[in-house]
Amino acid sequence: MFNKKSKFELKKDLEKESFQRITCSFYRYCAIDHPEALRNQLYQDLSNLKILGRVYVAQEGINAQISVPDHKWDGFKDYTNASSILKGIKLKKAVQEGLSFLKLTIKVKEEIVAYNLPQDTYDMNKVGKHLSAKEFNASIDQNDAVVVDIRNYYESEVGKFEGAITPDVDRSKELLPEVAKLLADKKDKKLHLYCTGGIRCEKASSYLLKQGFKEVYQLDGGIVQYAHDIKKENLPSKFIGKNFVFDNRLGEKVTDHVIGKCHQCRQKADSHTNCANDACHILFIQCEDCANKYDKCCSDNCRDFAQLDMKTQKELRKDVTKTVSSGKLSSKIKPKLYKLFNYWK
Repeated sequence: MFNKKSKFELKKDLEKESFQRITCSFYRYCAIDHPEALRNQLYQDLSNLKILGRVYVAQEGINAQISVPDHKWDGFKDYTNASSILKGIKLKKAVQEGLSFLKLTIKVKEEIVAYNLPQDTYDMNKVGKHLSAKEFNASIDQNDAVVVDIRNYYESEVGKFEGAITPDVDRSKELLPEVAKLLADKKDKKLHLYCTGGIRCEKASSYLLKQGFKEVYQLDGGIVQYAHDIKKENLPSKFIGKNFVFDNRLGEKVTDHVIGKCHQCRQKADSHTNCANDACHILFIQCEDCANKYDKCCSDNCRDFAQLDMKTQKELRKDVTKTVSSGKLSSKIKPKLYKLFNYWK
């Protein structure tokens, strides 16, 4: 039970659709005894509902970002409420719509968030107190409040809560040790955690409580729910800029602030993209001027490689020494492009 269509075929299928889609996310930490069996059942059931997206299943729970046909939305909600694992789960709709996914992928994982933490360093029965958007706004205004971004650097570079501590890491397994280091002298402070949809803060808050922090709070529903609530309740937004998302949209605007910078020319920009050279595909921020200059690539070399005919590209990619990819220049999963090429000199 896997998708076998090419990216081209999947895009064509989406173009033929005559209906709109609703992007949403959900998660739940709960005991799942047979994740592989659940994975197979979910794939069959969600496929029948024409749902696309990415779902991770583990013994500790489920984490999903999906795209649901609008005419199947009520049917999907009925499906979740009929499931012993999904009943009553919070479905968080995206702030901005778009073609978020091309296919349905469901994988069995060790963790639903890849923190790679020893089990004795957290207890999911003891997590930080959840705060609504209104409560979070009021609480972070207090003198002893510390706001912590539980996301990677490339997420916070386009949007964040004002004054937040933003860890300089590019993958989840580096995040919590770095956060603990940054907060080493703040154990008497009130920690306020936030992330995209809330799932990373659940385990992060539990980890920090185990580390000896006394007061740990987390934004209920993450930035996604916050963006909906401030609009609904007419609250001021303490979050500025874009909310980075892990799908084809790569971001959704929360406020009109542009806090990011183009990785190539340093002018204000907040649009993430992947290098158009498929052999590279590095993630970076690019302004419109540089997108035109580099033909949506990250460098002159990648642009030149991407302009070769596809047959030549495929032949060259068989030899790693002849493949042009900026990702080879760093051991990082998502290196900072402006540092790789010293664009900001």
